[in-house]
Amino acid sequence: MAFAQTTKKDSIWAPMRFFIGQWTGKSEGTADKGVYERTYKPVLNDNFIEVNNKTTFEPMAEQPKGEVHEDMGFISYDKSKKRFVLRQFHIESFVNTYVMDSISPDHKTMVFVSDQIENIKPGWRARETYNIINENEFVETFELAEPNKDFEVYKQGRMTRLATGR
Repeated sequence: MAFAQTTKKDSIWAPMRFFIGQWTGKSEGTADKGVYERTYKPVLNDNFIEVNNKTTFEPMAEQPKGEVHEDMGFISYDKSKKRFVLRQFHIESFVNTYVMDSISPDHKTMVFVSDQIENIKPGWRARETYNIINENEFVETFELAEPNKDFEVYKQGRMTRLATGR
């Protein structure tokens, strides 16, 4: 009888494995409300997690037809920094590179802070915080900071698992 062994790679990726699967959610923010469709899946020999996101925003005065936002990203583990890195590519041409700033001991709160943002005026910063509520729900908070200002919540979404990829 063979027993499965946990590898160092499995151990490193343990906090991120929670996200694997299909998700839906509702977003509320400073100016809009929307519905998320998102997937997280391991790719390239389980060395990365690919994230695909589509958010459909409700019509409002500035956008009478509503708006569809899409982004895709990759989560990697930087062995030299010993931190997770999240790279997002947005339909508006922004490219955000985040480095994990902190993770709670129980792995239920993860904070990523921008290291670099392409195609925006210098000095802007972004922060993504993930709070795991239970095995099938998490809250994502996206914050922005203008140059020389504090972070402000731009939008927050509560995600519910539709299917697991595990």
